[in-house]
Amino acid sequence: MPEGHTLRRLADDLDAAFKGSLVRVGSPQGRFEADAAIIDGTRLLGADSAGKHLFVEFEHDHPVHVHLGLIGGFDVHTGVDEVPLPVGQVRLRIVRADLSAYGDLRGATQCELIGPTRRDEIVAGLGPDPLRAAADPDRARRRIKASHRPIGDLLMDQAVLAGVGNVYRAEVLFRNRIHPLRPGNTVRVSQWRTIWADLVDLMREGVINNRIDTVRPEHTPEAMGRDPRRDDHGGEVYVYRRTGQPCPVCGSPVRTEVLVGRNSFWCSQCQPRFRSRAVESSTASARGPRT
Repeated sequence: MPEGHTLRRLADDLDAAFKGSLVRVGSPQGRFEADAAIIDGTRLLGADSAGKHLFVEFEHDHPVHVHLGLIGGFDVHTGVDEVPLPVGQVRLRIVRADLSAYGDLRGATQCELIGPTRRDEIVAGLGPDPLRAAADPDRARRRIKASHRPIGDLLMDQAVLAGVGNVYRAEVLFRNRIHPLRPGNTVRVSQWRTIWADLVDLMREGVINNRIDTVRPEHTPEAMGRDPRRDDHGGEVYVYRRTGQPCPVCGSPVRTEVLVGRNSFWCSQCQPRFRSRAVESSTASARGPRT
């Protein structure tokens, strides 16, 4: 599933192609035909993202809400000489009135014309998004601090933290040496602040580069003399989808386990299981005094 940086990049691409312009809107597939007729011939005011949700704003208070789901894609083309006939199951097609740009949405789980109130309700139901300047990381921290659920689960909960998916979840926990099964309420404030700052930086780089790169300069293929990663997700990562391969930092094999329906990846050496001081103290007491 596309992560938050993909949606932010897509919103920027839609702005660059259509913002402020009159557009023709259609639904070659037919599933969005009635709603498309309402906004056809109006002006596209801009696009924005919140977590994994995309909002395309048309005049007269007509936002279109898009969620790409697992296989959705929104291809935006600019500087074209002509607009070709749609290919495949195109749910939504936007064409700039001067025919210089067009965009095709396919495979999305949601594409609906909503009102401003519904848009605000969707955004209000999300946790803070590291890509939004006004996001308040303390909102997420309070929910994490109050929960016994694993931090690896909480980071993927869009009501706790918006935009983070399986790749960023695995990588930010590795970079901060935190095991994905560590209970949320044991994560210290200082650790959470570092995780948040890390996500802000990594996801902003993802928007710029249009891929996820998480390795530090000293662990790049060039610095380590290793082959670049070859994976259809692209980008250089530490543990994501590297099960059984050596950790780039310590050499231990990367491990995986299903966590709330999704594969979680970690290094047992760099991310040791959390043991509370209370558990350690009781274990030491059970062993008795040293002689």
